Amino acid sequence: MSKPESDAAVVPAPTPEPAPASGPTPVPAPAATPVPPAPPAPADAPAAGPVPPPAADPWAAPADVPPPPADPATPRPTGWSAVTPASQSGFQPGFPYPEAPTRTNGFAIASLVTALFCLWPLALGFAVVALVQISRRNEKGRGLAVSGLVVGVLSLIVSLIAFIGLAALGFDEERYGDSRRGPKGSVAVNDLRVGDCFNQPPLSPGGDTESSSVYWVRVVPCTAPHHAEVAGTVVLPGRDDQYPSRKEIGDGAEKLCGPVRDDYALDSWLVPEGVDGYYYYPSVRSWMTGDRRVTCTFQDEQQTHTGSVRTDRTKLTQAQRTYLDAVLAYNKALFAEPDLEVDEAPAKYREWAKTMAAACRKEVTELSANGIDWPEGARAKLIELGALKLDAANAWDTAAKTMDPAALEREVGKADALSVKSGRLALDIRRALGLSTGEQAADIRV
Repeated sequence: MSKPESDAAVVPAPTPEPAPASGPTPVPAPAATPVPPAPPAPADAPAAGPVPPPAADPWAAPADVPPPPADPATPRPTGWSAVTPASQSGFQPGFPYPEAPTRTNGFAIASLVTALFCLWPLALGFAVVALVQISRRNEKGRGLAVSGLVVGVLSLIVSLIAFIGLAALGFDEERYGDSRRGPKGSVAVNDLRVGDCFNQPPLSPGGDTESSSVYWVRVVPCTAPHHAEVAGTVVLPGRDDQYPSRKEIGDGAEKLCGPVRDDYALDSWLVPEGVDGYYYYPSVRSWMTGDRRVTCTFQDEQQTHTGSVRTDRTKLTQAQRTYLDAVLAYNKALFAEPDLEVDEAPAKYREWAKTMAAACRKEVTELSANGIDWPEGARAKLIELGALKLDAANAWDTAAKTMDPAALEREVGKADALSVKSGRLALDIRRALGLSTGEQAADIRV
């Protein structure tokens, strides 16, 4: 019997494939679901085509997507494969490398050049500026700047040594100039003559009178106020190529000038209080040219005096000359008393006591010489003075042999007391001889 026909097509049932011998049973894929047709596009719409995916942001941070769970049976990756997209890379963004220096700093060059010419103030300043600019500007020349700095410092040290050396030699522009260019009316020290009275230019503040260089002085009449007077000149021994030390010059000049001053001012009582012996010796430059002269003077740095300290022998009588020559050695020994106290320098006082004893006996011997026409008023005083001098000589002998400092001080005091008595007698003898009692008579009366 036939079946009625319908509009649907008859689909035959699929023929089953034979199943494999073993394994899982395959599952047939589900039938595709029909997709409804898209609505018609407007008339003005562009032609349909494939739509591109949105562009990815290159600066966007990677999506924080958790990794899939690890399979315990799968080995864990190592090395670069272990870095996930969200992990931080080992390379960090940074600054670019500095550019290589391309130019040399000008101050560095100037520093070295000025240092080589010993212009150390400029060299040091340029070196400091160069080092600062090189660090900021990334320039060449650091070695030049350091060299200029070092050489500049060395130049500074050499300059200081030279300045100190010149100062030690008594360098003074006010005095170092040639005497021909000195003030009007002045003369060079080497042109001074015996008997000249003069004033020297004032010393610089804090200057050392004994070592300051003086090249010119102003000569004035001895009747006018003055500070110094020339007693004479002497010549120092020595080699032309070797300048003596200050001590050698001082010892030699004092030894040679002493007799010159004693002969010039034989009557020491005519020398005013405050006037001492001075000398002017050659400078290094003068010494190298052969100058050996030393000018011996009497000088007072504090105040001026009028008149001359010179003793004119031609105007002295025989008795006056004999007396002045006899007391000369004693006066020199008396003025050589040590500056320290007896307990501080006992050995020096014992030596001084020996000198005083010898000077006392020498004076008595010369005053007792025959053939001297002593004035009647001086004869008795001279005999009394001789006896007192012998007592003083014995007292000085005792002091010279005393070793205990305390006992030595007592013996020196006894001998000094006898010297004071002899000074009082000397005042009477000088008056009888017609000699001046001088400005120092008041000191002897005390």
